[in-house]
Amino acid sequence: MGHRLTQISTRTGDDGSTGLGNGQRVPKNHLRIAAMGDVDELNSQLGVLLAEPLPADVRELLVVIQHELFNLGGELSIPGYTLLKVEAVVRLDEALALYNAQLPRLKEFILPAGTRSAALAHVARTIARRAERAVVGLAGVEAVNEAPRHYLNRLSDLLFVLARVLNRANLDGLGGDDVYWRSERLTRSESADAEGQDGQ
Repeated sequence: MGHRLTQISTRTGDDGSTGLGNGQRVPKNHLRIAAMGDVDELNSQLGVLLAEPLPADVRELLVVIQHELFNLGGELSIPGYTLLKVEAVVRLDEALALYNAQLPRLKEFILPAGTRSAALAHVARTIARRAERAVVGLAGVEAVNEAPRHYLNRLSDLLFVLARVLNRANLDGLGGDDVYWRSERLTRSESADAEGQDGQ
């Protein structure tokens, strides 16, 4: 791994290049830098989510994920390096199964809405998808381990599930349930249910 930061403003990037963890310099629009940047943005978004009132178990999980994302970014910063463990992907799979089992089945697509914490989880989900696309793009031209791609894929799924969990936790009093997309199918179903109740 590279040296720890001792100086923030180095001016070495004024020429449009930046340094990787192995000392190699690449353009700032390099696919590897784009992937690292998306992972960094995702981690920062989780930091915003952690500033919200959260259930203790969700908070503990997100803190672990932040550390793992830092490992993922570190791995991406050094070509050929391995830092993110397969166990991290397994941990996400286990969390996904645990939280998903607590939720009712979806009736329809849901909107990224509800409580502020749920909405922030949805934003993080979309960034995770973008980071995954960036890693896939990088893997198309350079060797990249499978764990980072798998991790980001599972994490985006988990954040979707956690958004539903946070709406039900309703810690800001603005949620309580999923916010469904008002599709014609759902509208027809609700109308049929209402007519059935009227006829009882």
